[in-house]
Amino acid sequence: MNELFSWPIRVYFQDTDAGGVVYHASYVNFMERARTEWLRAHGYSNADLLREFGVMFVVRSLKLDYLRPALLDDMLEVTAEVADIGRSRLTLLQTVRREEELLTTGEVHLVCVSKDAFKPVAVPEALRSTMLHRARI
Repeated sequence: MNELFSWPIRVYFQDTDAGGVVYHASYVNFMERARTEWLRAHGYSNADLLREFGVMFVVRSLKLDYLRPALLDDMLEVTAEVADIGRSRLTLLQTVRREEELLTTGEVHLVCVSKDAFKPVAVPEALRSTMLHRARI
């Protein structure tokens, strides 16, 4: 069974426009924070990947669908789950919810690259094994 990772995020004034509506780019930040914590839940920080394997994940493409607005002081849940793992790529599905209300959906395509050349390399086997164990792909 796929493990749906969820991370709580409070909407602060800096995340909104003058009307208290979350600025569209803030959702990218919310999702990045959730992906960082999702990675930690798999036993690795971004610093660990650099230090242990000499790799990092970079965003290749990102598709967001904005369904409803989040507002100042909302408590949100941002999710991340693996949709697909290739040799050097990783596709995650992400959502932003306010309680049960779906606000934003996202599909994020990451590529594992070497820290020195920024060229695609294989996802480290230790990390791949952990992700595949928890995913239903």
